Amino acid sequence: MFEHLKTHLKGKVVLLGIGNTLRSDDGAGSILAHRINGKVAFKVFDAGPSPENYLEKIIKEKPQTIVIADAVDFGGKPGEVRLLEGRNIETVNFFSTHNASISLAINYLQSRVAADIIILAIQPGTLVFGDALSQSIEKTLTQLEDWFSRLASGIAAGEA
Repeated sequence: MFEHLKTHLKGKVVLLGIGNTLRSDDGAGSILAHRINGKVAFKVFDAGPSPENYLEKIIKEKPQTIVIADAVDFGGKPGEVRLLEGRNIETVNFFSTHNASISLAINYLQSRVAADIIILAIQPGTLVFGDALSQSIEKTLTQLEDWFSRLASGIAAGEA
């Protein structure tokens, strides 16, 4: 998965983290954005549960790649990560707690910017009210944070 993601990170990259941190694992995308902001060589936005509020900011960045990190129920194991390509999102069967807004956001971005849109989908374990992450999501977020940090180091050293 990491190598596949790395092949998509071309040109100017924007990462948009989406999630409601008051619903446990649903906050995964938002928490990831918070953790990697300032550690990577690309623009990071933490949209919380409202990605529509960041669309114009993303468009102003004129990115070649947009990565949307979000908790997505695709029927996998808690903490499992899948990459979904934005241009094929209509054919993918999944459930995001932000389903309507994420679909609208992707369609809007596709109409306004010629960017490769990737969804970094993280399978939640629980969506109960509370700010505690499940162990599987915490482990996944730590792995993703470490990977993005190492990638940034590689970019800085000209290795990526």
